[in-house]
Amino acid sequence: MSTEVTSSGRSRPEPIRAVPVRHPGRWVAVVVLAVLAVMFVHMLLTNKAFQWGLLFDNILSAPVVRGAVTSIELTVLAMVIGIVLGVLLAVMRLSPNPILAGAAWVYVWFFRGVPRLVLCVLYGNLGILYSRLEFGLPFDHQIGALFGIDNLHARVFGVDAVTLLSGFTAGLLALAMSEGAYMAEVVRGGIQSVDPGQAEAAQALGMRRPLLLRRIVLPQAMRVIVPPTGNETIAMLKDTSLVAYVPTTELFFQLQHIGARTYAIFPMLVAACIWYLAMTSVLMVGQHFLEKRFSRGHGPRAVRLRGARSAGAGGAIGQEVDE
Repeated sequence: MSTEVTSSGRSRPEPIRAVPVRHPGRWVAVVVLAVLAVMFVHMLLTNKAFQWGLLFDNILSAPVVRGAVTSIELTVLAMVIGIVLGVLLAVMRLSPNPILAGAAWVYVWFFRGVPRLVLCVLYGNLGILYSRLEFGLPFDHQIGALFGIDNLHARVFGVDAVTLLSGFTAGLLALAMSEGAYMAEVVRGGIQSVDPGQAEAAQALGMRRPLLLRRIVLPQAMRVIVPPTGNETIAMLKDTSLVAYVPTTELFFQLQHIGARTYAIFPMLVAACIWYLAMTSVLMVGQHFLEKRFSRGHGPRAVRLRGARSAGAGGAIGQEVDE
């Protein structure tokens, strides 16, 4: 039996009267933002410098669409090469071999320190160093002189440097090699975020380092690697506009050409903003779903699910005890 203890001499406390906190600053900010938004829309609709008719006549023209396709190709190829290169460099930097770690550090130091625009222009002018790239036995003339052979040519094949390093190739190499340095740091941070005890346990079971990275470390590191990789992909899509200085007929180059031909530079710059916003928005949606997939089992939702399961298990145990 249970006894209920009441104190008649002590009165019940008054109910708490909750007074809502007022935020006048928020409403002032809302009014200011609304006024600014109305002013911006009014400027878009009334300022004749935008030349919306000319903009919409050219924004989906064939050269501009081809330029957008070229930008997407540059983004995909540069990111694929950069990710592969970044994984290799990250593994080298974490290697106990000081030569491999030092070489990777020098690569990351150089390509993170030089702006991508400078790299694009530099790669576009590599033909100044070599007019022709030839592959074969090095120092063939000197070797021929040692054996008494004049004008020894031990080259398998050669190619004109200007032909090989076209605007597209030079821009792709500049963007991909620069991206490899950034992705190396992203991957290295992801690998170091994994509990080292798991790698030690896998090594105790006889698992070799390549298999350990592929099966144990990298799958867990993806949760940390994916968000910055998505940001790097979006940044890469925007940085393809730098290839216009090589030059390559990508999106920004085509819009600049149309603006120079029609003497409507500002409307074409607005068209470039619209194109890049549309393409980066698609990438942001894809990044959201990738992050959602690789973050399963982590975050507030996972904590709530584990808490609900624990509460359910505790209730079931309590019910069994009562019975």
